Amino acid sequence: MFRLAACACLALLAGCATLTESPQQDVLVQTILDHHALSGVGCVLYNDVGKWFVTTPARVTIRKSAGALRIDCRKDGGDWAYEKVESKVNATLWGNVVLTAGAGYFVDRNTGAGFEYPSTLTVTMHKGDAGEGAPPPPAGVTVF
Repeated sequence: MFRLAACACLALLAGCATLTESPQQDVLVQTILDHHALSGVGCVLYNDVGKWFVTTPARVTIRKSAGALRIDCRKDGGDWAYEKVESKVNATLWGNVVLTAGAGYFVDRNTGAGFEYPSTLTVTMHKGDAGEGAPPPPAGVTVF
C-alpha cells in the first residue's frame, strides 16, 4: 500500500513546473523615446513577490509570478514611463494540469514556475513636459 501511495505522489509531481522550471527569469529591459533607444534610464520592476532596480539597457533576474509585472521608469530631465506586463502560462503548467489532474497547478501558481514574462521588455518613455500640459504622475503610481 505504501508503494502505491509513493508512486501516486511521484506521478502527481512528475509534470510539476516547480520541479522542472526555475521560479526566476532573466529579462532584458530597454527604453525608447520617439522611436530611438534611450539609455541611462532608472527603472523599478515589481510584482506581487518582489522588486528589482535596473538602469537601461540591462538584463535583470526577476522572480516569476502569476501576477502582472509593473515597470516604472524615470530619467533626469523628467522623461517617464509606467507599464504593466501580464504573465503568460508556460507549457510546463499545461503538462502539469494534464498529468496531475490539476492538483499541481496550485503549487506552480504559488511558486510562479508555471508562468513567464516576455524575455525582452521594451518600455516606451514619455517626454517630461507631458505634451498635454499635465505633469507626469508621481513616482510609484501605475497608469494604465
